Amino acid sequence: MSERETVSSISDQTLGDLTKPYTRYWYWFILGLLITFIGAYLYLRYSTPIYEVQAKVIIKDEKNSSGFLELSAIPELGNFMSRYGNSKIEDEIAIFTSKRLITNVVDDLNLNTVYRAVGNVITSELYTRKPFTVQFLKNNSDNDIPFPELFIEIQDETSYSISGNGIGNAGTYKFGERVSFDFADLIVLPNLEDQALFEKYTDESISVTHSDPESVALGYQENLKLLNEVVNSHVIQFSLESPTPEKARDFLDELITEYNDDAVNDRNQITRKTLNFIDSRLQIISRELDSVELDKELFKSKNRLTDIQTEAAIILESASEFDKRQLNIATQLELTNTMIDYIENEDENELLPTNIGIQEGDVVSAVNDYNELLLQRNRLLKSSTTKNPVIINLNNQIEQIRSSILQSLINTRNGFQISLRDLNYGESSLNRKIEKVPAKERIYRDIERQQSIKEQLFLFLLQQREEALISLAANASKAKIVDNAYISAVPVAPKRLFIYLIAFVFGLLLPFIGIYLKNLFNNKIPNREDLERLLKNVSILGEIPKLSKGTQDYITQNDRSIMAESFRIIRTNLQYFMRNKVEVDSDEKTIFVTSSITNEGKTFVAYNLATTLALTGKKVILVGADIRNPQLHRYLANGDRSLKGLTEYIIDPAIAIEDLCARSDNHDNLDIILSGAIPPNPAELLLSERTELFFSELKARYDYVIVDTAPSMVVTDTLLISSIADLTLYVVRADYTEKKIIGFINETASDKKLKNIAVVLNSVSENNFGYGNKYGYVYGQERKTFFKRLFK
Repeated sequence: MSERETVSSISDQTLGDLTKPYTRYWYWFILGLLITFIGAYLYLRYSTPIYEVQAKVIIKDEKNSSGFLELSAIPELGNFMSRYGNSKIEDEIAIFTSKRLITNVVDDLNLNTVYRAVGNVITSELYTRKPFTVQFLKNNSDNDIPFPELFIEIQDETSYSISGNGIGNAGTYKFGERVSFDFADLIVLPNLEDQALFEKYTDESISVTHSDPESVALGYQENLKLLNEVVNSHVIQFSLESPTPEKARDFLDELITEYNDDAVNDRNQITRKTLNFIDSRLQIISRELDSVELDKELFKSKNRLTDIQTEAAIILESASEFDKRQLNIATQLELTNTMIDYIENEDENELLPTNIGIQEGDVVSAVNDYNELLLQRNRLLKSSTTKNPVIINLNNQIEQIRSSILQSLINTRNGFQISLRDLNYGESSLNRKIEKVPAKERIYRDIERQQSIKEQLFLFLLQQREEALISLAANASKAKIVDNAYISAVPVAPKRLFIYLIAFVFGLLLPFIGIYLKNLFNNKIPNREDLERLLKNVSILGEIPKLSKGTQDYITQNDRSIMAESFRIIRTNLQYFMRNKVEVDSDEKTIFVTSSITNEGKTFVAYNLATTLALTGKKVILVGADIRNPQLHRYLANGDRSLKGLTEYIIDPAIAIEDLCARSDNHDNLDIILSGAIPPNPAELLLSERTELFFSELKARYDYVIVDTAPSMVVTDTLLISSIADLTLYVVRADYTEKKIIGFINETASDKKLKNIAVVLNSVSENNFGYGNKYGYVYGQERKTFFKRLFK
């Protein structure tokens, strides 16, 4: 077939032709849809629904209160603060999802112990209402024995039975009794407050599993989803999917609470450090103040002084201004020296005290910023390592701020020392004016000045201590709850519509793939269309339907079966074919019926074709020329295969044709000559001159000579006598003959090894029947109803 003919044949195919290989198996699709929809229903019926639990919080912006705005004014830290503001929410999300925080939640809610009711089909978890509680008192981890799954069954209100794989002392125990196993010691406590629930699960098996909290935390860490939906906002959306929504809701609420407690503890570290510093300074100042007051008392007692101030009232009034300034500067100098000593002697990882009275605004702001950065670094170290780029950057910035604070304090101290030196110089000048005041007065004034300094410093530290205590008690939560954890109204999985859609797709796809693969790997000829595509310049005379079991395989008088009608169509097509293809002047026609291999039905076709021709009133002779494997005797009444036939005629010249003919039981115009005895040399025997004489005599006596020959592809017998035939009827059996065999038919026809080949497709199933299945052969008979045809 040329390329143009191939394209033309493809374009001639209608939509019905393309879908016919699939629509003929429509019941497969119905069955596939039925199975997949039943599977989808059972899956939805017994699968555990998954719910989504959500919560929402706002992370409070504490930059203003912590001095970050002032810190950002420092040029060296400007770029860092910008990056910190952008990554703040990501840092908080990392803390929320940290293993440490989630493990604390698992421990607080006891989520590592799971109770499940064991059912016949599914096992459901018991969370909010449990008939009993198991307390694991001791983990015998030295034995390195994992916790097995326990099955506990309530016997009555006082006892229960316990079993499981690997439990050595399984049995019945009393509620509240401590029971020791290889893996742990445990106590089972009944929930008698809910009597209905307790009775419901009496004699029912409850599964109890106890896992390591960290492994459970890893599971929650993997499933927990946190999202900052709006850019540059401080809102965090929590999402957690779980088959036990109440457990997920409690988990999210507890996680937020745990986060707030952790943040409050971080902030309290600064206050506690400040309190410790103030308490230590109060102890020192208290001792110094006691010493100064004792010196004053001893001085006045020793020198018998009472009211020295009256004598120098005028001079002291003039020097009061110097005293006030000197007192203030001395106080600041003392605080500055104390702060410098603290920075130089304490560990670099320690927080710096705040609100101790230093009046230098830049230093106070820098100390607040330093403490905030140190806390931020320590919080990140809980869920990260020192090699994290953010940690390294924070360490650098902390070192810069610490150096800046120390340098500022040193500069401030130098300024105070200069101011104090100037004041001392002024005091010296004033002292020269009061040279007449006794030396005792000067000594006494020095003592009182020291006493006043110590008293003011002591009172100031007491005030700062109270303020620190108030700050410690007034800490607010860091995460403000916008929405408490809530459960979605409908499950997020499984999605019913999606599951049924998948079932519908697979219900159609699987039969389609099955039919496609069946046709793809089918190397047999299924129908007339495939046979026509494979044959080249060879005509097809007709199709013969496949006979069901118990159906007779021969045509009778007035037979109106589909098989009889198919042979009548073949008879009609045969007459047209011989008129156009075979140049014969008389009505004498010799028709060979052959096939490629055995069991393709050539004997069946030969007999019924001969019967069909005989029904027209023509004299027909059916000859069995398959002398290697004769089968024609099956159509005789007695079925005797020992009758003489073709081989005896060829071998014995004394035998005449009349001695061989047997009258058919079905029609008087049909005679049958069997093949005879099986010879040892069938090919050489058929080459005998008496073979041609045999067929010449038959042509002279009969209108049609139908010859049942041997398979052409297996043996050469048919090819040896093919010149005798006027037409060769080649039988192909549907769903039996392989497609590659059609190449032999094409080759035989093109080489003209057989004369005037025409093909008959035998044993075609009703679904593959070319025209008969569509329109029916039983015109005039009772028509089948739609349901009869549907369920046939």
